Amino acid sequence: MMAATVRTVVCLTLWISVCQVGGSYIPQEMNKTIQNLRQHYVSIDKISKNDLFDGKPIFSRDSLNGKIESKMIYLGGVLEAYEKLISHMLKQLPTPSPQTTGDKASSGTPGDAGSVPSDVGEKLHYVLKRIKDLKTHHYEEQERVLKGLQSLRHIQMDNFKVQSKALWELPWLFEEASSMPNAIKMKRRRRRQARTKNRPSA
Repeated sequence: MMAATVRTVVCLTLWISVCQVGGSYIPQEMNKTIQNLRQHYVSIDKISKNDLFDGKPIFSRDSLNGKIESKMIYLGGVLEAYEKLISHMLKQLPTPSPQTTGDKASSGTPGDAGSVPSDVGEKLHYVLKRIKDLKTHHYEEQERVLKGLQSLRHIQMDNFKVQSKALWELPWLFEEASSMPNAIKMKRRRRRQARTKNRPSA
């Protein structure tokens, strides 16, 4: 279980660093912190390059090929996954105590205090804060959408009351869903017209 978690951590940190290191949006300090954490988690689980680069990413980049609205929702979900994962990693860090200075500390397993540098927790807290800040300032609307999508999974499909209420709500929801594509087309058309109108004449 621990090995699987560590492997997931490495793949996730690799994904975010590969996606953003090439640009100018990821702070240099965060980039360096991710690199250090990546080295640490690779070393404690001895993950091979074949395991890291097996062509099976945690998050498929195919989901980033759609429209900007879809990308934002997907990336909001990615950030939420990172927030949960790093919070879980922080909980897994051992608490130094007299009991962990004996044989366990020398075993070198991921859950042992002796195998975890003292600054790993600080680095994880730093990365977690940056992720939370990004979500708060730029992905608040996407987070609301994701929560709404998650709530749809818990609808009791076999409940007669739910079925009846859903049928009463269907007309206005269907109308809303049907009108949305046209509304988006009109919005884009107005933007194009505004750009054409504001373009300086030759």
